[in-house]
Amino acid sequence: SDARLGESLEGAVTASVTLFVVGNGYMDGKELQNFIQELQQARKKAGLDLTPEMKAFVDQYGKATDGKIGIVELAQVLPTEENFLLFFRCQQLKSSEDFMQTWRKYDSDHSGFIDSEELKSFLKDLLQKANKQIEDSKLTEYTEIMLRMFDANNDGKLELTELARLLPVQENFLIKFQGVKMCAKEFNKAFEMYDQDGNGYIDENELDALLKDLCEKNKKELDINNLATYKKSIMALSDGGKLYRAELALILCAEEN
Repeated sequence: SDARLGESLEGAVTASVTLFVVGNGYMDGKELQNFIQELQQARKKAGLDLTPEMKAFVDQYGKATDGKIGIVELAQVLPTEENFLLFFRCQQLKSSEDFMQTWRKYDSDHSGFIDSEELKSFLKDLLQKANKQIEDSKLTEYTEIMLRMFDANNDGKLELTELARLLPVQENFLIKFQGVKMCAKEFNKAFEMYDQDGNGYIDENELDALLKDLCEKNKKELDINNLATYKKSIMALSDGGKLYRAELALILCAEEN
């Protein structure tokens, strides 16, 4: 059933993606054992058997504690849903700049959301930037998978924070600042403090001051020697050098529960 497939999709996608967060491009040892377990459980929960490719994969790696598999090999084993984020991370999106240029075309009011109806065009544009031509039926399939993955509450809105998961780990500006997020009140106060001219956005110089203070306050999580890298990640979100509140909030503001 669709509901069961949706549940399995969530589990299996989690299985196929979370273990690559370390970003070394392969899984080995314990990571691989955990992955295989998750994959089997996710499909079982949905009443789905392992495909012949998966069975061969499990036989090959399931018991070998010294096994190791690369992201590209793994992508060949998994069916479309489980494979989807791997496919994007592995081949398609090379830079957060490309991603953000495409995002801005659709999120023109800087709300941090795009409409689910715009998703197909958004994906098509992204793939064109990566020089990938894709047939319409495949694009429709990808769009449907992404809606199931990312519009969990069916409100027809897709958040930038969700879609940024398509980016390769080293380019994912959201991961870098996970340990230093502020509550909304604190974030708004900081934004107003660094937006010294009160024009509603922060420019590169104002961002410099903010980042230096952040590094000072969060020495365990952030290294002041990496300031240039942090700045590049965040400025990739800016619109012509202007960093609006909603976009900076994605990186620095913790979601309120």
